[in-house]
Amino acid sequence: MPAPYLRRVSLEPSAIPDREAYPFCLPFLRDGFELNFDRPITIIAGENGTGKSTLLEGIAVLAGFDVAGGGKGYMPVDHSEAIEVTGGDLSAALRAGWLPKITNGWFFRAESFFSVARYLDAVGSLTADFLSYSHGEGFMRLFEERCQRQGIFIFDEPESALSPARQIEFLKLMYRMEQSTICQVIMATHSPMLMAYPGARLLQLTKYGLEPVTVEQTDHYRVTREFCADPRGFVEAAIEEWTPNRREDDRF
Repeated sequence: MPAPYLRRVSLEPSAIPDREAYPFCLPFLRDGFELNFDRPITIIAGENGTGKSTLLEGIAVLAGFDVAGGGKGYMPVDHSEAIEVTGGDLSAALRAGWLPKITNGWFFRAESFFSVARYLDAVGSLTADFLSYSHGEGFMRLFEERCQRQGIFIFDEPESALSPARQIEFLKLMYRMEQSTICQVIMATHSPMLMAYPGARLLQLTKYGLEPVTVEQTDHYRVTREFCADPRGFVEAAIEEWTPNRREDDRF
């Protein structure tokens, strides 16, 4: 069957150990939380701190990936002494609906990219030398090699090391993945360019939950549009908003 394979993720209230503990205190994780996937590509936007990464971690662990990233069965980071592994905590209270259940794929996290690449090198499964390239080039080589097979692919801010030109290359890769009909993509991003992917389901995560939006309705797009309209004026205005506070602090 064509993607999407993961059709639904929902929260099971009876499996929540402590409502006051993170991540279950996040406002969007109210009783009745449910996220449905009706398209091959789902994109989640939202400000820092809203819980995008935690949600993706929970989905990834539920799908069989390690919370640090990588493919199924990979464990590039030892979590035995970790203070906080929120994705694993959340996954224990999530329930999934699959049609069919296909858990091959990849969980990409920008901050753990080099740990995953070193792990692949150590176990002898590295067919491309990702670490010999720049950060962004290494990202793209990994995407090109690992992300066109059948499976579910979860990307947490893949644009973090990509120039605008490389983001266009990533859009082309997403298109090839969609056209294959065997790839499901769930992605969190701050990039308006990636949010604008045609036909994707774009959701914005706020304290009120996940809401369908257009790219033009996101804060990311509005801020970028204001900057592009008058780069110098935009930056000067941003500095002026901060400068009075700095001058007040300098008196002490």
